[in-house]
Amino acid sequence: MEYTLRPVAHIRTDFPEKFGIPRQSGLLPSLTARIVFADGFRDPAMLRGIDGYDYLWLIWAFSESGDRWSPTVRPPRLGGNARMGVFATRSPFRPNPLGLSSVRLLGVEDGPEGKALLVAGADLMDGTPIFDIKPYLPFTDSHPDAKGGFSDGVRGDRLAVEAAPGLADKLPPEKWEALLQLLAQDPRPSYQDDPERVYGMAFAGREIRFTVDGKTARLLAVI
Repeated sequence: MEYTLRPVAHIRTDFPEKFGIPRQSGLLPSLTARIVFADGFRDPAMLRGIDGYDYLWLIWAFSESGDRWSPTVRPPRLGGNARMGVFATRSPFRPNPLGLSSVRLLGVEDGPEGKALLVAGADLMDGTPIFDIKPYLPFTDSHPDAKGGFSDGVRGDRLAVEAAPGLADKLPPEKWEALLQLLAQDPRPSYQDDPERVYGMAFAGREIRFTVDGKTARLLAVI
């Protein structure tokens, strides 16, 4: 039996490219995004009662991963060297390229495309199609004592962030704070460790350039 999925919405974020997107949802709570509903799903009645929840689950598509998948994958957090079963990872290269994210609901807004959801902590690229939205239930969805598999040992340390003078004026204050938190999470692939390499990342309509030397990220330019 085959199933057909239709996007009910698309998300608008500060990430036009995959590089730099947080590895998981909720890591950067200062990052905000808007969920805009597709034609046919803009009935305000569909959102009745949603403001009673603090968090939502988003079910979405890895729209840039193509049709490739493999029974085993190399998780970047393991340096790209060790293989794990695809169902033991959150790799985008899956039989059905579906993603699951938990985001904080900040509010419901009116806009030119009808009602939109303002959310925080999303880990999605701009324009990602969303197939479903479900409420997060803290008494069933949270398991703080659960084992985290191989990810328990590779959570990583936060980087100290240094910025060249005057760069803070290049972004609105809320975007600046989000950028500093993003760099502190170290957006590089785990297998890259060249202190001389200058990385480029698109964020909030700007080109961000930075280096990482040891445990320090240095923000060089906001263009």
